[in-house]
Amino acid sequence: MMRKYLLTLCLSVVFTAFAIAQQTSVRGKIVEQTSNDAISDVDVFIDNTNLAQTTDVNGEFLFSGNKLPLGEGVLILRKSGYETLQIPIVINEGQELELDLIYMQSDVSSYTADVGIISLSDEELDQEDGSASNISGLLQSSKDVFLQAAAFDFSATFFNPRGYDSEYGKVLINGIQMNKLFNGRPQWSNWGGLNDATRDQVFSMGMSANDYNFGGLAGSTNIIMRASQYREGGSVSYASANASYIGRVMASYNTGLMPNGWAVSVLASRRFASEGYNDASLYEANSFFAAVEKKINDKHSLNLTAFFTPNRRGKSSPNTQEVYDLKNTRYNAYWGRQEGEKRNSRMRNIEEPVIMLNHFWDFNETTSLNTNIAYQFGKWGDSRLGYDNAPNPDPTYYQKLPSFFVGDPNGPRYDQAYLATERFQEDGQIDWYRMYETNLAYGGTSRYYLYEDRSDDKQISANTIFTKRMDNITLNAALNYRNLDSHNFANMLDLLGGNGYLDVDTYNFGDGAQSDLNNPDRIVDKGDTFKYNFKLLAEQYDAFVQAQFKYRKVDFYLAAEAGSTNYQRDGLYQNGAFADNSFGKSEKLDFTTYGFKGGLTYKITGRHLIDLNAAYYTQAPTLRNSFSNSRQNNETVKGLTEESIQNVDLSYIFRSPWLKGRVTGFYTKIEDASQISFFYADGISGLGRNTTTAFVQEVLTGVDKQHMGAELGLEAQVTPTIKLKGAAAIGQYTYANNPNLYLTSDDFEQELEFGKSYLKNYKLSGGPQRAYQVGFEYRDPNFWWVGATANLFSNAYADVAPIARTQNFYMDSNGYPFMDYDEDVARELLKQERFDSYTLVNIVGGKSWRINEYFVGFFASINNVFNQKYKTGGFEQGRNANYQTLNEDVNKEKRVFGPKYWYGYGTTYYLNLYFRF
Repeated sequence: MMRKYLLTLCLSVVFTAFAIAQQTSVRGKIVEQTSNDAISDVDVFIDNTNLAQTTDVNGEFLFSGNKLPLGEGVLILRKSGYETLQIPIVINEGQELELDLIYMQSDVSSYTADVGIISLSDEELDQEDGSASNISGLLQSSKDVFLQAAAFDFSATFFNPRGYDSEYGKVLINGIQMNKLFNGRPQWSNWGGLNDATRDQVFSMGMSANDYNFGGLAGSTNIIMRASQYREGGSVSYASANASYIGRVMASYNTGLMPNGWAVSVLASRRFASEGYNDASLYEANSFFAAVEKKINDKHSLNLTAFFTPNRRGKSSPNTQEVYDLKNTRYNAYWGRQEGEKRNSRMRNIEEPVIMLNHFWDFNETTSLNTNIAYQFGKWGDSRLGYDNAPNPDPTYYQKLPSFFVGDPNGPRYDQAYLATERFQEDGQIDWYRMYETNLAYGGTSRYYLYEDRSDDKQISANTIFTKRMDNITLNAALNYRNLDSHNFANMLDLLGGNGYLDVDTYNFGDGAQSDLNNPDRIVDKGDTFKYNFKLLAEQYDAFVQAQFKYRKVDFYLAAEAGSTNYQRDGLYQNGAFADNSFGKSEKLDFTTYGFKGGLTYKITGRHLIDLNAAYYTQAPTLRNSFSNSRQNNETVKGLTEESIQNVDLSYIFRSPWLKGRVTGFYTKIEDASQISFFYADGISGLGRNTTTAFVQEVLTGVDKQHMGAELGLEAQVTPTIKLKGAAAIGQYTYANNPNLYLTSDDFEQELEFGKSYLKNYKLSGGPQRAYQVGFEYRDPNFWWVGATANLFSNAYADVAPIARTQNFYMDSNGYPFMDYDEDVARELLKQERFDSYTLVNIVGGKSWRINEYFVGFFASINNVFNQKYKTGGFEQGRNANYQTLNEDVNKEKRVFGPKYWYGYGTTYYLNLYFRF
């Protein structure tokens, strides 16, 4: 019996050992690429499963058991401060897969992100219509090869992936949407200078699945500012540059999650320049951040985050080519010397602190609820010179330039043109002294003054985000609420030596001249509100639900959203020109929105994937495009309705240990958009008086746009130290219909209807529609690296003037067509300008040293190495609104009202020195 028992026991041990040896498993070890040190606390996932492990102190991990998915799969390795890896694997039943040593490298993008941020050029953001803006900040968290190129190398040219404006990209902080209700765009300066606190980001490309919200065409980024999620330790850095600012100092420290359940993070930084790349482009920005989190227990955590980034900068002017030729591409018309110092008349001042409270509730390992509330308040001001019954102080005013004298209707006045050239080249700036002198000459009543267009906002946001993870299914749901109270007014900054300003419109008469009939003929002092005074009120609700399904061969998702948005204007002045429709509340605008999207990823193998996304949704117009002349009256845009958006994209993705790439085709149709522009127009028919000039609000409704094209990104790790990369974008972004156009103004009583504006097939402005890149990166085992790229850009276009594409173009002031109208000449006059193509070469590099537990290093870049001159944007002036005035201007020896342009930076550098502990 004893022998039989011992024999049974031995056989059991043998079979058990054999079974263990035959158990399906995956094991590996992760080390730092340059030092070969083991990396602990790396999160290791098997894609499309709920299986996850964390590496131990030796950098090792092990998956085992009968739940492992058999066949081809992908192993995902993720740790803050390192580049995320995706490794194709094949799991066979009853076999152990022991991987070769896995190398992870530091995430250089956490420092190259600074380059993308510093290249957020201000010039395009200064456009009053907000037609385009750089979105490199939105993309900096993406590891996609193409989007990395778009964020860091294409960004200086105002290139927008797929041609989308930034209002179509969503930016969230701790789950709270930060896009402004006024114009739909994220205000990057609200968290500028907080680089160390904004590195942890979750990015979803395009309309793909997103755990937080429905998303947007240009993608969605959630910036995580949670104290417990920051790496324990601190950082001190100093950056030197010659673009927007010349210096930045930053310090941050994070405790990490302490044994008592508390975590604290703090950061402070300053960016500064008495003058940036462009003349008199002052830059002053201070940034402060603090986050405190308390882990109450295993289920509940509370996080309080606050940041304040007051910033002040001098803006730069767009100019005609004549002005650039007389000066240079750094020329800025907005400044002049006062007592020997450069004083910029166009200053932007933003102070909008944000406070948010976040509650994290983990019901169990698979279910969580994140509830957030945020409050943002503060002010936004844009200063400018005002003048009444006095000459225009703008040094580039057309009557001060040589072209005005050369194009004199009575014959060229070359002597005066010569003198104008000399005056402009010798000075060509604002004459502050003369304005003071003029005000004193009129007994102290200011003819010239400096004021700011102010917006003082108060916004509360709240949401709750639910997540439920099951074996192959993840459910997401969210409820969102936002409420905005925006006070808008003109604020007197400086009377320029005067003792008061009479608040009347000198171009109108009687009651029509009064800005506020309830307080007529007011004398305005410094700090007073005048000209206009109103509130914009907005309220928005929406709900979002999504289901994600992940299986061995296919992943797919379905999502839907629904929402309601309402706007209202509350006039605080009774404007004399609109006495019956300016004081008190306007009608309330209500919009109901909804959307659906879905997508799938088909895994041909672990290396070859097909990805498809499709969406249809509606969105409310922005506040900015809902009231035709909000500064003076309650009039809403006629025929205003929700925008509808259709989108589809199809990608082929390849990934292997040495090569990864993506090629995508996309198509988007945006319908029923609206646009509002403000300008002085000459040549308007139908005014009903002996004039053809007026300052107008141009309203476009029913605007359709089409975006289609392809993009490619490739990256090859040809040796352990050398990486080659390439990217290409080929797009065609056009107006897809002929929208309706009408004008409003206090110069005429009723709107002027011009019917269709024939914009179909004109190209959309907003950066180059084609871009190509080739580059390389070398990483040396001795902790230094260098890279370079060559970037070709083409097919960028000037923004066209819609009014010049209406019947007004060929109609005389008597309502009949011009007698000398020639269709062939008109076609040439209305041909859209395409900018010249150009190539930019950029070089980046860095070096780091590890001294015990400390890291010291630097990152440096040189952009536009060969100092290439190029136009980044521009627009036709709407002043010449008809055939005769435009034809006359174009055929002059020198154009007087040619398009205005922005030029890109020449050679710029960025150097960042850092110490981490």
